[in-house]
Amino acid sequence: MSAVLTEDLIYEILSVVEEIPAGKVASYGQIAKLIGRDKNARLVGKVLSISEYYGKYPCHRVVNHTGRLAPHFYGQKELLLEEKVEFKDEMHVNMKKCQWEC
Repeated sequence: MSAVLTEDLIYEILSVVEEIPAGKVASYGQIAKLIGRDKNARLVGKVLSISEYYGKYPCHRVVNHTGRLAPHFYGQKELLLEEKVEFKDEMHVNMKKCQWEC
């Protein structure tokens, strides 16, 4: 399956992100699997980096598979803390307690 970035694919990814409940996080890979593109976690990251052009989505609820915050997403931690997401250290969400079970 091709990883060509289309408007449909962008909205498919963002619609999954929109479903992540407050207080929970999902990984890029988890979102990729949910849309049937298991190997396209980086594509999910790319879409989230341009999401502001498509509306308001809770992209702060997406982290890498180890729970690490996005390196250039200033304010992500504060947004997650406001939602009572638990951290295991300064840069990592506690995935065992906070990962979205979908």
